[in-house]
Amino acid sequence: MSQGIYITSGEPRSGKSVVVLGIMEMLTGHGGKVGFFRPVVLDAQKPDNITNLIISRYDLKIPYEMLYGCTYDVARDMLIGDRDEDFLKLIMEKYKALEKECDLIVCAGSDFKGPAATLEFDFNAKIANNLGCVVLPVVNGYGRDAMQVVNAARGLLESLEERKCDILAFVANRVQSSLVDEVAGGLKRVMPGGVPSYVMPEVPILEKPTVGEIAATLGAERLRGHEDSFNREVKNFKVAAMELPHYLEHIENGSIIITPGDRSDIIIGSLLAGASHAYPHIAGILLTGGLKPAPQVERLIKGLGESVPVIAVLTDTYTTARNVSSLEGELSPDNTRKIAAALGIVEARVNSTELIGRLATARSGRVTPLMFEYEIIQRAKSDRRHIVLPEGTEERILRAAEILRMRKVVDITLLGNEEEIRQKAAALGISLSDMNMIDPMTSARRTTYADAYYELRKHKGISQQMAFDTIADVSYFGTMMVHFEEADGMVSGSVHTTQHTIRPAFEIIKTRPGCSIVSSVFLMCLSDHVLVFGDCAVNPDPNPEQLADIAISSAETALMFGIDPLIAMLSYSTGESGKGAEVDKVREAVKIAKGRRPDLKIEGPIQYDAAVDAGVAKTKLPGSEVAGHATVFIFPDLNTGNNTYKAVQRSANAVAVGPVLQGLNKPVNDLSRGCTVTDIVNTVAITAIQAQSKGGPA
Repeated sequence: MSQGIYITSGEPRSGKSVVVLGIMEMLTGHGGKVGFFRPVVLDAQKPDNITNLIISRYDLKIPYEMLYGCTYDVARDMLIGDRDEDFLKLIMEKYKALEKECDLIVCAGSDFKGPAATLEFDFNAKIANNLGCVVLPVVNGYGRDAMQVVNAARGLLESLEERKCDILAFVANRVQSSLVDEVAGGLKRVMPGGVPSYVMPEVPILEKPTVGEIAATLGAERLRGHEDSFNREVKNFKVAAMELPHYLEHIENGSIIITPGDRSDIIIGSLLAGASHAYPHIAGILLTGGLKPAPQVERLIKGLGESVPVIAVLTDTYTTARNVSSLEGELSPDNTRKIAAALGIVEARVNSTELIGRLATARSGRVTPLMFEYEIIQRAKSDRRHIVLPEGTEERILRAAEILRMRKVVDITLLGNEEEIRQKAAALGISLSDMNMIDPMTSARRTTYADAYYELRKHKGISQQMAFDTIADVSYFGTMMVHFEEADGMVSGSVHTTQHTIRPAFEIIKTRPGCSIVSSVFLMCLSDHVLVFGDCAVNPDPNPEQLADIAISSAETALMFGIDPLIAMLSYSTGESGKGAEVDKVREAVKIAKGRRPDLKIEGPIQYDAAVDAGVAKTKLPGSEVAGHATVFIFPDLNTGNNTYKAVQRSANAVAVGPVLQGLNKPVNDLSRGCTVTDIVNTVAITAIQAQSKGGPA
């Protein structure tokens, strides 16, 4: 996985683009393929200035459409439609595609110019966290004294820490030159330990727009001037409405003169002033109203050379002046002076060795719920499996099936009456044209499955007819498909009870060798990491041997999903401090689990606070590898486990994925009857990953 740096600010006009360019230059010089990404852009076809500059300067051989998440228009529509999660997923999928092509990615946050600028800071923090990027915040020092800059920086840092962002370093930009040292000292006092801060002074050449930038932004026509003249900085603008003699008294160095296109006297006077050593040198002339100089005047000014650029717009003088007043300097590929100035200030003020050293060790270890969901979907897609969904007429199942089909996550078989399924799908506007469907009542496989079920259960008094009738049930039919390896796994439970879903698995698929019990875990996706809770759904009161099996199975499930298993076997006391039957049960389970799997890191009995809080762990279990850092939590009984997972889910706003069944020979998973479409999609993906780990038919 590549490393990402997310450069963002808490307000507009921070000079973030200068920092972006400097960091790109710095990283490009240290090897590896460096990419560039913007979460939101204005135009899907035309890159903005900074993106265009990065593409051209660093010769990025990556299509423009891979360098951004979506447009502001798409973002607005999705947010208005209350599709925040879909919006984040869209950006994440685009970023992950780019991540495959690069070793490092520099992300430039939004510019506070979109339709919801007041929400952009929170948006940028969420994006950075969900992309797994470290954050490089930039605070705007322009027009502020030293105390104001430091206070703005403190506020920005507190906001980022509140959102649990990983901070790489901090930049205060556009600071008054005389205040640089004072601001630097103030930042050192407020920075978190180990986080470096850099202060960059205001550079006038970077602040002001050029004539060419004004022309590009306003859509102006270039009437005259050689190419280099359009790179002149515009220090101020003058609206010429006076008679020529009075107007000449107001010319200043670097002015752009705004005047109607039919004011021949102002145009000629301005050009002559530009050629004269007796007057300040103007930056250019901007003609308004869609008017051009008379032909006689055009002929006259042609002989005055091309040193003063002249541009023309259709808007009236007042509107044009208002538009020009809102413009600020930008970095563009053709302005080598600004590029050099930007790189010079970053190289002078940012310690590249320190920053790159921190970057090497500052990789974000967070896993947000969206990141976890993305990863399981991608893993399922990498080796597609075949999953059977018995509840083929349920609306949520149909919607999830369509999503899984469109995203090519798994191959699916829906069980139920095909005509009824298709009618339901059509009424919902769902396309299932190529979906495999089987009706257990009429399937040619019913007899074969019934014969197999009879052989498995005849010792329990099952007759041939009872077996034939039983296999008509969708849960039994689906389980038989998995048993015969005609499907790799089954997911059910959106309208059926847990027992209806898992009883056929107990009877037909059975537990894997060496495991005495089928159990479950929930994958608890907190804001920045994932924990494993088991057993919270199946076993009311496991004995010590069963509890040990649950711990071992849960560790294997954790490893399957990239979680390092540090196992806490929970009780109401920690270590040797407590006595009683419940504590003794956990103590015995720990002994059994360690005997069976000495390679696993297991601690218990241990209380929840000692398992998750390093400070408490230092007091209650000093020296423990697990205490304070646990990732897998084994509850002593179903009452404790079920209540705890729901308490954490609601109180911490966690996403609980599961229950994920473990201990079976082949994967079957149960859904909650209150599950959402997203829950179903995630559970199907998890079932596919379980099937991948067990091998079998693809």
